Amino acid sequence: MSLTIESRVLALPDFGPPDSLPMVGPPLETPYSISGDIPPEIVEGSLYGNPPTLYPYQEQGGYGRDLVDTPVMTVVLENDLLRAVFLPEWGGRLWELFDKVSGKHLLHSPDTIQLANLGLRNAWFAGGIEWNIGTRGHSPGTASPIHTAIIRTPEGQELLRLWEFDRLRQVVFQVDAWLPENSPVLFVAVRLRNPNDRAVPMYWWTNAAIPQSEHTRVIAPADTAFASAYEGGISRVPVTAASPATDWTRPTINSRARDFFFDIPPEQRPWVVAADRQGDGLAMLSTRGLRGRKLFVWGGGAGGQRWQRWLTPRGGDYAEIQAGLAQTQFQHLQMPAGAQWSWVEAYGNGRLSPSLAQGSDWQHAVTHAHERLSRLADVAELDAAQRAARSWADLPPARILLSGSGWGALESARRSRSGQGWIDETGTPFPRESITDDQRAWLDLVEGRTTTSPAPGTSGFVTGTDWERLCADGGDDAASCFHRATMRHAAGDRAAAASLYRQSLAFSPDASAERGLAILGMTGDDPRERAEALAHYRRACALDASNGALIVEAATAAIALGEPTVALEILALPGVRGGQRSGRLLLLEARALALAGDTAGAAALVRRDIVVADLREGENAMAELWREVIPDEPTPGFYEFSMTEDTPSPASQSSVAARWRRLTHGRGVNSGWRMTSFMSIP
Repeated sequence: MSLTIESRVLALPDFGPPDSLPMVGPPLETPYSISGDIPPEIVEGSLYGNPPTLYPYQEQGGYGRDLVDTPVMTVVLENDLLRAVFLPEWGGRLWELFDKVSGKHLLHSPDTIQLANLGLRNAWFAGGIEWNIGTRGHSPGTASPIHTAIIRTPEGQELLRLWEFDRLRQVVFQVDAWLPENSPVLFVAVRLRNPNDRAVPMYWWTNAAIPQSEHTRVIAPADTAFASAYEGGISRVPVTAASPATDWTRPTINSRARDFFFDIPPEQRPWVVAADRQGDGLAMLSTRGLRGRKLFVWGGGAGGQRWQRWLTPRGGDYAEIQAGLAQTQFQHLQMPAGAQWSWVEAYGNGRLSPSLAQGSDWQHAVTHAHERLSRLADVAELDAAQRAARSWADLPPARILLSGSGWGALESARRSRSGQGWIDETGTPFPRESITDDQRAWLDLVEGRTTTSPAPGTSGFVTGTDWERLCADGGDDAASCFHRATMRHAAGDRAAAASLYRQSLAFSPDASAERGLAILGMTGDDPRERAEALAHYRRACALDASNGALIVEAATAAIALGEPTVALEILALPGVRGGQRSGRLLLLEARALALAGDTAGAAALVRRDIVVADLREGENAMAELWREVIPDEPTPGFYEFSMTEDTPSPASQSSVAARWRRLTHGRGVNSGWRMTSFMSIP
């Protein structure tokens, strides 16, 4: 077995820096409607722990679609049977798992990293295996560097260790990967640590992209599943089908994008496996701590196929199989104060019998897969791996390969100052060297080198009563009031946030504070507040017209409020630059023209083959706009991103609710307003 540091060339976009605006609005990933034959455990879990915002994170939305071949760092674990390739600079993703026996790639591993708006912070890319923590969606760190090191055990085993501080739940997660000699599976041990003196909602799903062909089938030990689609709601569906033509376990059979959460009995060993025409495919095994298993498909419709090409321009089709802490992704589990959770996962080639895996007898397929996977890695072997992983969990790094964010180091310093509990950093150090400009001014504040809060736009954001006290202790000024306002805003204290934003503005004009008041107005219930919100947006944009995220957000709000003229004025402000967001700005201009009655002007823009780099998952705004302003011509295929079977008619898009759904579901801006806040707009 070997562990080596290498490099490979992938086609990458220009990422750009994080947006300067705090994510203080409700996230896009809102709970689904859950009713019917659904266990109370799922219903209750879906109501618990949904975060009101993604603060203190900032969005990553400044990327484009021009790709440039670029060398990236890789860490390779290899034995005589498998080769596993990790990308530490991109969330630590397991990018490739190659089975040397069959000569097949078990993961969808394109030669491109094409960013798209599917993540909690916007930026996400398809391929490999990623580890998602915090809340439903692709993890905040999925497209960022992660702390990475090599660990050497007393037994001589070399491990790859990845770790980071999750700022949403304020917990530390750790992933250890190792590949023993002659092992047919790659082992991955996960540890979550909650250093807080309170319970926190917890979410974890391991997401694997697998190659998809017309013969791909996915098997798990369940007779039913909980299915969801993008128009909302989940329902129980049988796994067995009347005929292969309606068997949803075969990804290409599905006509639309859907999630299927297998209802695996609690006493059953959890696993999921994919099988191609020869019976080869990825098996995801684990100890019992990781209960859930899921199949996601893009569907065979025009929109699903378009998404496949949008996400992997130079790759083939893929589906996803996943494993999670809860039974579905709609749930959060309660992680007690001071708790540590750990489990082991194993990935390898299931090597099923083609005739049994592809056969019409589901029970025979499940029984056969269970027997084969028990030979691949049985319960005793996984339990032994977990015991070993626990003994290695706090071993210090033998060699640091890469630093992740500096937020863990800042959190360590904050807790040390205030006497709060923290983790043992021996195995997962957060070194001072990881501190960057995002954290440096905050570290100076914590350690008493300054009493002044950083100016808006010059650092990242922080959250918690300690930080509010530190900001207040320095006295009232524009920066102190602004940061306290954002913390109150994210905490749901609307009155205090509004008062502090206004205090900040009393010291000096500031686009960020005006924008904060605008979001408060847009998410409120009073129509007068929404009218005032638009005035705040206009002032914010006049102060910072070069801020593309702000311009997009403000124009979107104006259109949603039925004020297309204001949207056009905002888009025409001197200093507005398109850059990576030029496609989004053109879409908003076309939408505003259509709403203002200038159908010809909107049609002329739509005919320009607009490319909106930050299309949100489920968004079909370009196709809908085309059908509205050019109803007599077929919608171009490159505009079709529908993830449902039904196509809305132009007439149904004139209501505020439909207009808001189209504009906000995929706008790629920070605020994440809920559509329902605007149902009553006349």
